[in-house]
Amino acid sequence: MSDQKVDEMLRQINSDNVKFIRLQFNDILGIPKNVAIPVIQVEKALTEGIWIDGSSIEGFARIDESDMILKPDIDTYQILPWRSEETKVARFICDVYTYGNKPFDGDPRSVLRKNLDEAAKLGYTFNTGPELEFFVFKINEKGEATTEFVDHGGYFDLAPSDTAEDLRRDIVLALTDMGFEIEASHHEVADSQHEIDFKYGDALSVADKVITFKFATKTLALKSGMHATFMAKPIGLINGSGMHTHGSLSKDGKNVFFDPNAENQLSETMLYYIGGLIKHAKAIARLGNPTINSYKRLVPGYEAPVYITWSAANRSAMIRVPAARGNSTRAELRSPDPTCNPYLLFAAMIAAGLDGIKNKILPPPPTDVNIYHLSEEERKNRGIEMLPGSLIEANEELLKDKVICDALGPHIVENLTKIAIAENDAFRLAVHPWEVERYISKY
Repeated sequence: MSDQKVDEMLRQINSDNVKFIRLQFNDILGIPKNVAIPVIQVEKALTEGIWIDGSSIEGFARIDESDMILKPDIDTYQILPWRSEETKVARFICDVYTYGNKPFDGDPRSVLRKNLDEAAKLGYTFNTGPELEFFVFKINEKGEATTEFVDHGGYFDLAPSDTAEDLRRDIVLALTDMGFEIEASHHEVADSQHEIDFKYGDALSVADKVITFKFATKTLALKSGMHATFMAKPIGLINGSGMHTHGSLSKDGKNVFFDPNAENQLSETMLYYIGGLIKHAKAIARLGNPTINSYKRLVPGYEAPVYITWSAANRSAMIRVPAARGNSTRAELRSPDPTCNPYLLFAAMIAAGLDGIKNKILPPPPTDVNIYHLSEEERKNRGIEMLPGSLIEANEELLKDKVICDALGPHIVENLTKIAIAENDAFRLAVHPWEVERYISKY
């Protein structure tokens, strides 16, 4: 970072009357972490970085290699609008470096940068536009989150059914202050379920925004006496929360997925990209659906995709091509949920898409019927496969997929595997209330 940029940033911070700076980074699960420093230390942070101990961060480093440096990305400077003027706080999102000034292999942001660089070698920019759904629940007298609804609204309902409308408004205003361009805000299908959509952009800045969006939403809900959760399936027998992720490639500012002379105006490049996503879909599930609970959303009957298919219209397909064309031509991957680490998900999507393009992998014919209405035999005859049914199955698919493993790097893959095994073991040892209710009297 040049001395001029540092000086400009220091003047901006002083002009904004900032008192504290949060240096934010993300662990392998996509959980935001931060180190808070008084504003007097910000020049050192911008010029030298700030040392941290990474040995206690999920998926970071062993204790014998724990010294790491946080280097702020100057383009991510934002005031946190919910803090008071008297104690004004700003944040930078940081890249993580190891001793010797090398990007850390376990930093999800670094992994995404590496894959964006691979796309750039072919002249491509990867743009994404995720749609995050979330639930808002009541908090009990102990201050603990419950699964009690705060409203009973339905899809696109208005107040008075939607009593969380004020919260959505506060979130939209705060995000707008932080530079988001909000496109839509509405109630979702299930009780107490909501969605706020923001404009697409380059994958790195959008991944930063996903983390910021989740953090801001949870913070503002708490300030309003509620709990917001991005858990994939907090309540059985109703819809879960997805993070449908739109993706497109551009070259020289033009969307390469659009071809006005091709069938459906979809270019060969786009078809190859879709072919790559389909080929690697089972491994991508490990990144897009990273928890035990994620796979309780991926079941037939609740709008979440289960089958590895694509379509230009069909919402039961895993990949949908929305109707918009021209520079808005894109592929919507509908399987991820908002518990994912967006840096790792986007990295995997890039790697899969580029593999499709490099090797000219055409997708199967589009599936334009409701897949849930097909029999098992009909799906088999069409060659339609299913996404993994569990976290451990998805991790096994990841380990078999060299393209996605190479995109993530051995450090990330090794730690994702450790996490999957630990989660699966903990889940197997837990006795669920369903089991007690079903068996304790019967046996």
